[in-house]
Amino acid sequence: MDIHEYKILLVDDEKTLLEMVAGFLKRAGFHHVVTAGNCRQARELFHKETPHLVLLDVMLPDGDGFTLFESLRKESEIPVIFLSARDEDENRLRGLGLGADDYITKPFLPEELILRVKAVLKRVYRIKDARENESVLLGDCLVDLGSGVVHWNRGEKAGAGGMDTEVALTAKEYAILKKLSQERGRIVTIDALCDAVWQEENYGYENTLIVHIRRLREKIEEDPSHPKYLLTVRGLGYRLV
Repeated sequence: MDIHEYKILLVDDEKTLLEMVAGFLKRAGFHHVVTAGNCRQARELFHKETPHLVLLDVMLPDGDGFTLFESLRKESEIPVIFLSARDEDENRLRGLGLGADDYITKPFLPEELILRVKAVLKRVYRIKDARENESVLLGDCLVDLGSGVVHWNRGEKAGAGGMDTEVALTAKEYAILKKLSQERGRIVTIDALCDAVWQEENYGYENTLIVHIRRLREKIEEDPSHPKYLLTVRGLGYRLV
């Protein structure tokens, strides 16, 4: 897609900032920018406009961005970037741990915002377009790399009432698993994984990678605390077996 085809939903309760950021985006070539000042408006526009990316403030008058993010992610894997005046590591990691695609602390430079938005869009939609029709089998877990969906067959272990379950991978979880599956059985270094996920913007993402590895294990491992397939190779990286 060309840059002018992407639709962005911007959510913030500061009217001046909404207008300023919307202006930055439009001057950068994003012609479709819709804005919301609270959670209610954001949900309405999300369903009406079906945006390609959401820029989401953490503090909103009728709720918080984290809760809104979780409700949106139940419906869609749309990429989300948090915008917040909070710069504490705990809040940043919470946002990223929930599955957000990036977290930008206010105040920020317009150029930084545009670069990060472009990087996330490029990464997410390139990955979606490039997904191949292949699968990875990990015990009772089958990962369909064509659709980015994890299928669990728990029938035998759960007895007569057991059911197949499905869970979707986020774009970054997909990129991590794709890289590991390409090198299955071999060690993939932390640098190589960061490069696969964040490309040229990979510096300083080691701790963020750990968060996504943990969330990926929760989707593909029977016991995420004692993984059998996605293994840590201390001091080097990870290995898929």
